[in-house]
Amino acid sequence: MTLQTAEQFEENEQYEEAYEEYKNLYAKKPEDLSILERLGHLAMVLDKKDEAAEYYTKMLEFDATNTLCYEQLMDIYVTTDKYKYYVCRGNMHNVTHQYEHAINDFKKALNHVDDDHQKACSTRFVLGTLYEQTGNPTRAIDEYLKVLDFEHKPQDAYIRLANLYVQEDAVPSAVETLERAIKEGFDTDNIRENLANLYLKNNQPQKAGEITNDELTKIKCLLTEGKTTEAIERLNKSEEKYKNTPKFYALKAEYYYLEKDFDKALAAVEQYDKFQPNTALAYQMKALIYEGKNDEFNSYLNWGKYNLVRGNKDIAINEFLNAYQIKEDDVSLVNTLAVLLEQSGDKNHAFEFYEKLHKLEPENKTALQKLADFRESIGDDRMEAEYLEKLVQLDKRNANAIKRLAKLYEKLRDKENAIKYYEKYLSFTPQSEETEQIRRKLNKLENTEMVQEEGLIDKIMRFFNK
Repeated sequence: MTLQTAEQFEENEQYEEAYEEYKNLYAKKPEDLSILERLGHLAMVLDKKDEAAEYYTKMLEFDATNTLCYEQLMDIYVTTDKYKYYVCRGNMHNVTHQYEHAINDFKKALNHVDDDHQKACSTRFVLGTLYEQTGNPTRAIDEYLKVLDFEHKPQDAYIRLANLYVQEDAVPSAVETLERAIKEGFDTDNIRENLANLYLKNNQPQKAGEITNDELTKIKCLLTEGKTTEAIERLNKSEEKYKNTPKFYALKAEYYYLEKDFDKALAAVEQYDKFQPNTALAYQMKALIYEGKNDEFNSYLNWGKYNLVRGNKDIAINEFLNAYQIKEDDVSLVNTLAVLLEQSGDKNHAFEFYEKLHKLEPENKTALQKLADFRESIGDDRMEAEYLEKLVQLDKRNANAIKRLAKLYEKLRDKENAIKYYEKYLSFTPQSEETEQIRRKLNKLENTEMVQEEGLIDKIMRFFNK
């Protein structure tokens, strides 16, 4: 009983013998995908479609993204079981990220569930998931509500539905959903802790404290209820157990904030940051703490970072601009504004901040590059050259900037500088077809008379200076 024997049978078209040999091998190696694949293939050759379906389904337990298995199962079920056919097709479209096609397939599968409530339940659950993935929360909510009407439904349907309600700012509906889960027999730790967090969101800390088994959530409830003395006592007792838990430091920060001990609150947030850096919660806590300290600059700065993490880029820019009005020489802030304004398409405003960045940091190569690019975009050749000159002084082997300068001076009919930068470029650039073209251009330049001409911007400036 060897793999070589099975392969030899198969090669000799002794398919029954090969099939039996592979089955014996499979009994010894049930997780060998290559054997499963050969069994599936041979079962199809021998027209043992039910057995082939078992093998391909087994393969999917190991690799749910195997499109070959879905295709084979579709071939098996296309004339025998329309429900399974559409489910397989839907799964194949799902794993290939063709979500709209997958939704259509699972809708068609629903038409073939007959009176099988379990099939209908699982199909609607998948549809809810797909609607979530495609950014259609209303349809997802509808599907999950239908799932909950079945007798046997997954616990996850309640949690998914509750999360969608939260996203839609319908926290009371989310609370009702998880309360219903408990009434309908899903009284699990997962449901209880999710419900406790929802009670807190819904300003019901007492109920949250009654239902949670998590010590830190209980402390959060005490803080929300204003029972700060009991909260800090329990925090101190819990420190050894939770010292490596970020939520512990968030609660300490909240306690000190409520007590208006803003320095200790800030220190607690810094500890939280070590475990979970760059989170919206940390920036929000810092912003509130700095507000308490009457530090407007750092408050605006952290509100900006908070909104940036949450994807509210326009609001973030406004907060950063407020911070800039207070402190104009913060290099990091100026750089952030330049980048954000450029990303938002406000190139003129971004250029202003790259100019400010250049003044604050004359050796900032990125600022010089951006300024040169902007000048190029408006046709200001001479200022573009000026910025590129500064860039090349800092980065003497910047081949792109040097070549760009050479072409720019050639355009400006500045023969001396054009030759200078073409020669500089050739001095360290490997031999290529391009360098040969530049050499020919150099020979031509050296034998060409050039008279510098005014650029468009120069002419405009001269006109306004009259």
